[in-house]
Amino acid sequence: MKKILGILCLCIGFNFATAQTLPDNPDPGKCYVKCITKDEFSEVSETIQVYPAYTTLEVVPATYRTVTEEVLVKEASKKYVYVPAEYETIMVPYIKKEGRTDLNVIPATFGSDSRSFEIYPKTSGWEYKQLEDCESSNKEDCVVACFVEYPAQFSDVSFTTLANDASTSSAPVSEQNATYKKRVIKTPARMEEIVIPAEYATIKRQVVDTPASTRSNTVPARSETVTRTVLSKKGGITSWEEIDCALLNATPLPIFYELASARLTPASKRVIDERLLPILNDKPVSIEILSHTDSRGNDDYNMSLSQQRANSVVNYLVSKGVSRSRLSAKGFGESRLVNRCSNGVACSENEHQRNRRTEFRVLGN
Repeated sequence: MKKILGILCLCIGFNFATAQTLPDNPDPGKCYVKCITKDEFSEVSETIQVYPAYTTLEVVPATYRTVTEEVLVKEASKKYVYVPAEYETIMVPYIKKEGRTDLNVIPATFGSDSRSFEIYPKTSGWEYKQLEDCESSNKEDCVVACFVEYPAQFSDVSFTTLANDASTSSAPVSEQNATYKKRVIKTPARMEEIVIPAEYATIKRQVVDTPASTRSNTVPARSETVTRTVLSKKGGITSWEEIDCALLNATPLPIFYELASARLTPASKRVIDERLLPILNDKPVSIEILSHTDSRGNDDYNMSLSQQRANSVVNYLVSKGVSRSRLSAKGFGESRLVNRCSNGVACSENEHQRNRRTEFRVLGN
């Protein structure tokens, strides 16, 4: 039986800071249980198979029937035929001699003109004249000063003027045209694709009509009832989580496997949905999946098969949105049998099936 070493209920006014080993941040009115689980034993009465049930088998051979089939004996293919290009002749115009512009020279023309030039300027000045018939003995008395002006002197000069300078006039000469013959592609060269059809033949062959089978006859097992003490749950886990302490031990799930199979049945998936998903969705805890096999078969093979069974549960939970980091899988093979059906012990199929089980336990993060 599980032993409760300490039960803690939080009441208003209680100072949790003085209890160093108690849970952090408790809620008022909540109870927290420190669970240290011990090994649990129970007395069980079992019906032990003293002689196994067995089946006698009669082989029914397979039967055949003949079928006719059409088979491919030569694959379809293709071949390509080259078709050369076709040409036509056209006339192409071209300029045989380009047009030009000739230039004619027009000589310069001249005119005549004249211009009057002043060749001597207008002058003026005083002139002295001696009077005739001057009776004075002083000659100076006979001198007269006169202010005289002389007009300017001009001369006409004739010269030639430029009426029009030399220039040119344009005289266009037309171009000369001609044509030449040119062969151009009327139809381009091409490759024509010709399909060579596949070839078929008809064959006859025999196929299995009815597979080989067996007719069975079951001989029932013989059993006896015994009472024994068994370890029902392994202890040693401590937790301050507000959770059912029973979940901290390996809790059996009603998931059973067929012989040598790790496949989850629809019924097993419903058990996982109802038992494990609510715990994972409600609390931030991790879960360990523990899977087991019966004792039949090779020990190493059973260890591998149990690991596959645990993995199949983990993979299903991951497919339902649970983080893989919160899940762990452990296979124990046939190392933790729940009954006496170890190697060499004759047991019924129901007894072996009890060992092909899956358990889980809650782990703190």
